[in-house]
Amino acid sequence: MTPFRIDIPQADLDDLRERLARTRWTRQLPGDGWSRGVPLDYLRELADYWANGYDWRAHEARLNEFPQFHTEIDGLDVHFLHVRSPEPDALPLILTHGWPNSFVEFTEVIGPLTEPAKHGAASAQAFHVVVPSVPGFGFSQAPPETGFTINRVARMWAELMRGLGYDRYGTQGGDLGAYIAPEVAAADPEHVVGVHIDGGFGFPTEADVPGMTAAERAEWEQMQQWMSGGVDHHALLRAAPQPFAYAWNDSPAGLLAWMIQKFKEFAFTVSTPEQAIDRDLILTNASLYWFTDTAGTSSWPMYERMTVAGDGSFVWPKGQKRVPSGVYGGGSPLMRRLAERDNTIVHWPEGNPGNHFVAMEVPQTHAADIRAFFGKLADSRR
Repeated sequence: MTPFRIDIPQADLDDLRERLARTRWTRQLPGDGWSRGVPLDYLRELADYWANGYDWRAHEARLNEFPQFHTEIDGLDVHFLHVRSPEPDALPLILTHGWPNSFVEFTEVIGPLTEPAKHGAASAQAFHVVVPSVPGFGFSQAPPETGFTINRVARMWAELMRGLGYDRYGTQGGDLGAYIAPEVAAADPEHVVGVHIDGGFGFPTEADVPGMTAAERAEWEQMQQWMSGGVDHHALLRAAPQPFAYAWNDSPAGLLAWMIQKFKEFAFTVSTPEQAIDRDLILTNASLYWFTDTAGTSSWPMYERMTVAGDGSFVWPKGQKRVPSGVYGGGSPLMRRLAERDNTIVHWPEGNPGNHFVAMEVPQTHAADIRAFFGKLADSRR
């Protein structure tokens, strides 16, 4: 395991600013607000701030405060953060980020997890935190061939935790991480003590409709309306990821527009993404994609059909029953009933705040919920 430090060449920063300054802006299409996607005036202002106000070097230094490493697992070079708690009995915990996100997703939650006493929680509720970059994201090597799966990532994460000397550990994630976290438990049930995800267990499918009550069927219809909104990135990146990768790697304004569109859709309770997530945090994530040329390589979960069943329908994380599971945002009784078919649910809170990327939006609450879940597992720290 080799220590790693982020050091983006100054020439790359200069190139980013020059490209943003030379953006060939298109005209605003007719329609109100965000009805045609990211509005022109909004994106121009944000791009100008990225070029002239946002300070990458300050955020690079902040990221470098976390101990980082590279190691080879299953033939791939993997980047990860490893932040040990000062508490000797802390529980090791591996956090897996989502898409279109990166390890930056967890920068605000690491402190509350590793040093809870500084954040109003008991020191006995501490964690040693491991945050790997999923292959193809950020500073982790991209899969060089087709056929890459979340199961393979899960086995890599189990190997990483073994390599770090952790015999018992927890696993957590949201979005893409919500698919990977349960697979880690399935791959390494003798060592994983529990699985916590932000949400996704128990979402119904067409196959569940015949067994629903009238009230559940009405809820299903409402879910269908909600899921039909937004840009179907799964279909786009399943069909033709390469053409999009050309554009994202050549135009930072184009990359920013795409990422802001998705963050807006994921922050569905607010008018603009930065009302939920700090603007600089969003731009740090976008900068990481730009500097590492991973907008295209991070698309593998879509073109490898990770979230699509054999009939082409969308699938949600199903989980496993070998170890206990919990969620940050549970959902309705229907969703819990369906979640318990494939999981041993021991933590299903209601009313937790936030949208999709809760570790970025409400890091203190997110950390508290992770502590609450693992606190219910009596032998998790033995």
